[in-house]
Amino acid sequence: MSKPIPNDPLRAPLVAPSERETELPVADRRPADLEMARVLKTAPLRIASDASNSAIAHWKHGALHDVVEPMADHVIMAYNGSIQCVERRSGRSLATGTFRRGVVIIIPSGSSSRWDIPKPVDVVQLYLPRSTLKRVADEAEAATSIDLLERTAHPDPITSRLLLSAADVLEGNGTLDLLFRHQLTDLLATRLLAAHTGSPTTLQPTAGGLSPTTLRRTIERLRSDSDADVSLAALASDAGLSRFHFCRAFKESTGFSPHAWLRQHRLERAMNMLRDTDASIAWVAAELGYASQTAFAAAFRRLTGETPSDWRRHTR
Repeated sequence: MSKPIPNDPLRAPLVAPSERETELPVADRRPADLEMARVLKTAPLRIASDASNSAIAHWKHGALHDVVEPMADHVIMAYNGSIQCVERRSGRSLATGTFRRGVVIIIPSGSSSRWDIPKPVDVVQLYLPRSTLKRVADEAEAATSIDLLERTAHPDPITSRLLLSAADVLEGNGTLDLLFRHQLTDLLATRLLAAHTGSPTTLQPTAGGLSPTTLRRTIERLRSDSDADVSLAALASDAGLSRFHFCRAFKESTGFSPHAWLRQHRLERAMNMLRDTDASIAWVAAELGYASQTAFAAAFRRLTGETPSDWRRHTR
């Protein structure tokens, strides 16, 4: 709920977000990760980013009573902590909400507000450039606004579940993590356009899978043991499709998203190496692109329920 506050002697009034945007050019706004680090006075548990797309960060921080300054990116958050009531003040307006699992918080690019959060917070954040949101809207041919609405604790279990999944799926494998993050970012951007703009719309991708030739070429690239570029942008470009349409067509053809297909393929390679060779687990991890044996073992166990050493012992 939102309501005007005629006088609030307890807090100095803030400049309304629209006025702040006029005062502060886009180029001068602070990157979202730097502003969050300033406000939260800590470092994220994990952050994964690349300059061309977006960033996903997992934060745990204490109570917050501070002003979030205008940021260059949209910030979308999924809450994962204990239930608590919060306040968000923008200019002379007050919004209150209840943080719980299944709600999302959206701070549009350029927005400024004071947050009063009384208890510790566990949250996963997506830093989404306006250019990425516009690209997804253009690729989906969506005649809709790309201006996101402010959300304080808005019920949206779909967006919440997608974003929270990032905290568990990033595996310490550069190739897999990059593909997952790009795929998830585009999926979340699609959801935001459909549910969190002033003129939400249903995006209708073209039906049909990849042609047999295109699918075969894509699979060959994904299976390659070389340093072939298997980013979502490269896969889509090679198929002659936008990222939005490529992901949908690939899943229709294979039953898997590109990330899920590649993760399954690498798991099968790991099983073959563990069963058919005496290679060390550390060597297998490095061969498959994992940053460490620990990261590989954790990913392997998530998919199979066993550690690599236990699996090897049971299958020999």
